[in-house]
Amino acid sequence: MRISVFGLGYVGSVTAACLATRGHEVVGVDVNPVKIELIARGRPPVLEERIGELISAVVARGALRATADVEDAVTGSEISLVCVGTPSAPNGSLSTVHLERVAEQIGQAMSGLGRRHTVVFRSTMLPGTCAESLVPILERSSGLRAGADFGVAVNPEFLREGTSVRDFFEPPKTVIGELDPASGDMVAALYEGLPGEVFRVPLQVAEMTKYADNAFHAVKIGFANELGAICQALGLDSHRVMDVFLADRKLNISPAYLRPGFAFGGSCLPKDLRGLVYAAHRADVSVPLLSHVLPSNEEHLRRAFDLVTASGKRRIGLFGLSFKPGTDDLRESPLVELAERLLGKGYDLRIYDANVSMSRLMGANREYIESRLPHLGDLLSNSADEVLGHAEVCVIGCQDPAVLNALDRDTGSRLVVDLVRLPDAEARRAAPEYAGLGW
Repeated sequence: MRISVFGLGYVGSVTAACLATRGHEVVGVDVNPVKIELIARGRPPVLEERIGELISAVVARGALRATADVEDAVTGSEISLVCVGTPSAPNGSLSTVHLERVAEQIGQAMSGLGRRHTVVFRSTMLPGTCAESLVPILERSSGLRAGADFGVAVNPEFLREGTSVRDFFEPPKTVIGELDPASGDMVAALYEGLPGEVFRVPLQVAEMTKYADNAFHAVKIGFANELGAICQALGLDSHRVMDVFLADRKLNISPAYLRPGFAFGGSCLPKDLRGLVYAAHRADVSVPLLSHVLPSNEEHLRRAFDLVTASGKRRIGLFGLSFKPGTDDLRESPLVELAERLLGKGYDLRIYDANVSMSRLMGANREYIESRLPHLGDLLSNSADEVLGHAEVCVIGCQDPAVLNALDRDTGSRLVVDLVRLPDAEARRAAPEYAGLGW
């Protein structure tokens, strides 16, 4: 393919050199004449492992050149990859001024092409930036229609500085946000044969994936560093602790716990997190990340409560009460907390949980629920249909087959507040009588 790459920083230089290495004809575009001159001499504009040898080779055989002429680059290519920077302001906001300028320039260059051109944004940008800002600029400056006369895609990069060439050729995944299938096809062709799963998704989903990755990486580093500080204060070798931690590929280093849902609870996580933070404070170790996990969990529970109260309805059916499916453990269950808050605000509440029966509760579990919901026996029903019939608002905290069947049979217009992502959540999302907690 003939490709133009806008922006010759780390991402653009590596992208251009690696695509040229794969046999494409690439032209790099930058406003900095020094970068253009370096490419012309076969030298890299950035310091990066292997990038020097790649650029030298592809420039020597004519597969890569650089220019400041936008029209020349667009006219001579089928697809433009935009890799310009989106710097951050002190308040956290991103500047999209470079993206907007390049979009306008590419749009002007496309206006006289007479053929379809595809514009692909690899720059990191917040969800909605492409569709709400960049596409209108492209359409206005070109006089053409996106998806019909020209293609648009978002293709976030997952390149680590220092290993970016290796990451390009051995990607963990390829994400293609496509305005239309033809745009996605063009981008997919660029990476054909590379390893890793390919995800073709809406534009906004592609934009968000980069933030999901980087936020999680930051959380992991912060977690490891705070745990290391606690271990050091307690006289422990943090690396030996983490060696044991990392050996668990079932729960710790795995997809476990990484699906948005309801708040966590139970007899272990809240108690042990409080204990660890207490130990850190006693050792005079500040752990702001760990200290804010429980407040974050509390905030998520509040979101669920607000979804229910915003309806203005008073009769509530709560489906699920234990902290985890398949158990009757109610200790520190967020659903118990939600029920307690609703009762405290005077809501008419009925509860269904096939695993919870007052006659079977015992020990610490019974003591806990009697202190939080002393009249639970009056609220519980052994029929999902009965609770559904009572409710103006159905709060779904479990995926018990009886609950799913009752919902399937229901022909009413009750509001469904979904805390677990029901199997048919995708179909329900557009309905005004449905509210998902995190989707």
